[in-house]
Amino acid sequence: MVMKEEFTVLERETRLGWFLLQVWRERVLASAAVFVGFVMWAGGFDLAWVLFSIALIVLAGLARPLLRADGEARAAAVPVSAVATAAAVARADDRLRPSQALLDALDMPVLLVSAHEAVRLQNRAADALFGPIPRNPDLSGRIRAPAILDVAREAIARGEVREVEHSERLPSETVYIVRVAPVRMDLDGEAGTYFLISFRDVSQARRIDRMRSDFVANASHELRTPLASLRGFIETLQGPARNDVKAHQKFLGIMHEQATRMSRLVDDLLSLSRLELKSHIAPDQTIDLRPLLGHVRDSLQPFAEELGVELHVEAGSGPVEVIGDRDELIEVFENLIENACKYGQDGKRVEIALTPAEGDRPAEVSVRDYGPGIPSEHVPRLTERFYRVNVEASRSRKGTGLGLAIVKHILTRHRARLIVKSELGKGAVFTVRF
Repeated sequence: MVMKEEFTVLERETRLGWFLLQVWRERVLASAAVFVGFVMWAGGFDLAWVLFSIALIVLAGLARPLLRADGEARAAAVPVSAVATAAAVARADDRLRPSQALLDALDMPVLLVSAHEAVRLQNRAADALFGPIPRNPDLSGRIRAPAILDVAREAIARGEVREVEHSERLPSETVYIVRVAPVRMDLDGEAGTYFLISFRDVSQARRIDRMRSDFVANASHELRTPLASLRGFIETLQGPARNDVKAHQKFLGIMHEQATRMSRLVDDLLSLSRLELKSHIAPDQTIDLRPLLGHVRDSLQPFAEELGVELHVEAGSGPVEVIGDRDELIEVFENLIENACKYGQDGKRVEIALTPAEGDRPAEVSVRDYGPGIPSEHVPRLTERFYRVNVEASRSRKGTGLGLAIVKHILTRHRARLIVKSELGKGAVFTVRF
């Protein structure tokens, strides 16, 4: 079926063709006259040649209005044909409207495909997923995933229901159950078998399943050590140290420390799981980073003073706005600054610098410490769960091994990056680039 937009193109091309034909005919006659004149000049004047040249020029003049009238008459006939075809298209749209309304009522993306793999209809949810649809495009022009195309072609060839699970990584991980089912119906006056391709989003269910399995695996691994310590101390207090008051105080202090560690670990695991559930939803608030960094500095000032570390913030004077979630960004910078204070304690100074966006350069926040630095082989793995450069040092500083993993997940949701640079003996710089 011809699209409405093609009528104007057809009319324009027809008019252009007649115009070129007219010009070509006139130019041929005129060129012939010039050529004859040149021959006359080169070979001598002859009365017959002169009369022939004059006749050609007169014919060219007489042909001009005749050709113009003929071309205009033919071109004028095109819009009449186009209008008739447009009316036919409008009538076809009227016949398709009930089927279109039925598909639009579905909340999942749906395509209605003919046995020739032409997409006849798609609903509003599919418009949002694939973009607006031209009239009767080929299925391979709408869907580029080979697995989906193979399943659709198999269903069309066999006339049976087929399903496949399809996942996309960008802009965030999304998982669809794609179902192709045949349906008998009368569409646009053509009764036959069509195929309904539906896309059911199961991303949330997959995230919940993964969150549960990860939580069980991580909790069972990390909680094993403090639970074993607690059980050992309880058995000691119930047995050999039952009447030892001094041992009671010592062991109870260690038990409290281990219980606190387990509490922090569970809190971090729950926080990480919540972040994973909404990682595909981009934030929509406008946040000024300058007062936010001031708030983080004030909240961590007592912690830094306890460790003997000076916090210095260089944020300029103007606002630096980004799209983000305030609470999550506070958690990011608290994690980074707290880590800089704990692991860069020997340097006695932590610098936080805010760089506003300028031209093609995005806004950045960097946290620098002057501690021992991080060996280069460890840098790529710092954001892995429970990865520690030094296990004993991390546990002695009450680290759970999840802080940078939480930072990574938050920044992924904010479409931002974490860049780590470090040199042994000169400290480390953690930069958040929005």
